[in-house]
Amino acid sequence: MQTPFNLIWFRRDLRVADNPALMAAVATGQPVIAVFIHSRQEGGDFALGAASRWWLHHSLTALARDLERLSIPLLTLRGGSLPMLRRVIAALPVASVHWNRRYDPALIEVDMAVKDGLQADGVGAHSHKAHLLLEPWEIATGVGTPYRVFTPFWRKATATVRAEAPLPEPHVQAWSNDLNQVLDGAKATLPLKTLSELNLLPKLPWADGFSAIWHPGEHGAQERLTQFLSSDVQSYRQGRDYPAERITSRLSPHLAFGEISPRQILAMVHAHWNSGMGLPPDADFFVRELFWREFSYHLLFHFPKTPTENLSDEFDQFAWREPDATLLRAWHMGRTGLPIIDAGMRELWTTGYMHNRVRMLVASVLTKNLRYHWLHGARWFWDTLVDADLANNTQGWQWSAGTGADAAPYFRIFNPVTQGERFDPEGRYVRQFVPELARVPNKFVHQPWSLPATELARLGLAGTPYARPLIDLSGSRADALDAYKQRHD
Repeated sequence: MQTPFNLIWFRRDLRVADNPALMAAVATGQPVIAVFIHSRQEGGDFALGAASRWWLHHSLTALARDLERLSIPLLTLRGGSLPMLRRVIAALPVASVHWNRRYDPALIEVDMAVKDGLQADGVGAHSHKAHLLLEPWEIATGVGTPYRVFTPFWRKATATVRAEAPLPEPHVQAWSNDLNQVLDGAKATLPLKTLSELNLLPKLPWADGFSAIWHPGEHGAQERLTQFLSSDVQSYRQGRDYPAERITSRLSPHLAFGEISPRQILAMVHAHWNSGMGLPPDADFFVRELFWREFSYHLLFHFPKTPTENLSDEFDQFAWREPDATLLRAWHMGRTGLPIIDAGMRELWTTGYMHNRVRMLVASVLTKNLRYHWLHGARWFWDTLVDADLANNTQGWQWSAGTGADAAPYFRIFNPVTQGERFDPEGRYVRQFVPELARVPNKFVHQPWSLPATELARLGLAGTPYARPLIDLSGSRADALDAYKQRHD
């Protein structure tokens, strides 16, 4: 009788340490084979965007190296998850399949179908918690309903989460010649793909600069967290609002792809101080941000239509404008004439990332000054962010638009000029991404249109959107407030 294998089915859990599914598969004592199946169709309306596919390509490259070090083969396929798993199981004696749970509505349905199908085939099917500190169904309000306000959620969540040590890497597997022969025979019958054959990298070179900024993979995630804890976290609470300072952790893409777990982050934060006196305020504030992520997943699970529908139904009849193609494209590419908005959108295009403070500003301009439905922004972010995460992206856009849980009210409209002057007072962030404004004095860098016409001409700005922005901030703000008032009259 052939020795049965266990499969670890990787998805957005691309790490070998603190990976419950991997550890459970290894713990059986049976040989383990890793499988990754690329299926864009199963994501529905939210298949991976272009920037995320770039990250996935490089993250899988790193994962393959780590698995090879542990003598765990990685099989890469393309197609439907259940059909491809069945192909592997038909080619190999498989006792069970292990995976870590996902929470996107379309992917929950996929995973349920896989579990039902495998169990019907007589194969063990085991899912594990790895992506969150709390399952979305673990806590509820006093009356048993989902939370819709962050602070009570945070209090309950922090009281519920138990301090748990992250799991170590599994030991290196021992493979016999017989096992290798069985595996080689199976590979010959499977429609395996090389990583390049998955076609994850963009055909146009717009992402070429990403590699100088990002280091996808588990080791890149650990290095980033170590660097953050050794320096940036010391001034996180105040410094995180200043985009030129780079004080934020920048762990979001690593978390999105499961290259590091929230449990590992929490453990490393506490181990870094290890004083028995609790965390310093800046570190405690950073940990609170992890629970905002948990809150977003809680909302997505309990309100699965929110990626495309308002959580607050009072906005279902709101007078959103039909987008003007030219204006929307100017917003996409950072050509509106509003310096900090343009800087943010160009940062997104060139790096796959945008500072969180600036994300709120560009969202406010789109949903309030332009009065375009938040989905137009959410879909652009989904395609261009390396940290695109359905729970966070949905909650962030609905919060900004005033349509979501614990959201900023619609009538709270950020002024990008005063926000820029407050959080980028020397214009360093703006000048980094909008070089046209490099020579504009600090006093005018966030409103260059206020310069005399002769100065605009001397600086080469005459006739550009920086002499006359495409968006009238004062008039559009008044229009947005009027539309909101009419909806509530």
